Amino acid sequence: MARVLARSLSKKKIVTNEGKVIGTLKNLVVDFETGQVVDMIVQPDPSFDASGYRMEGDRMFVSFESVKDIKDYIIVDRYLSRK
Repeated sequence: MARVLARSLSKKKIVTNEGKVIGTLKNLVVDFETGQVVDMIVQPDPSFDASGYRMEGDRMFVSFESVKDIKDYIIVDRYLSRK
């Protein structure tokens, strides 16, 4: 995947590879030792069933490993996005 600046990801919609809107990107979790992005912190869409996802309050965590493409939306594999 090509390099993408974190500021360009702000408030992007996150969508499954099947076209279902998961929510909006709020923040990233980064491993400071390796510099790798670990998780995305997402504000879930009200119509999305977040069961099976790691939740902390109203924030949902989606594994960054599940990202397949980043353009107008962040496309994630729905099976890899769960933890």
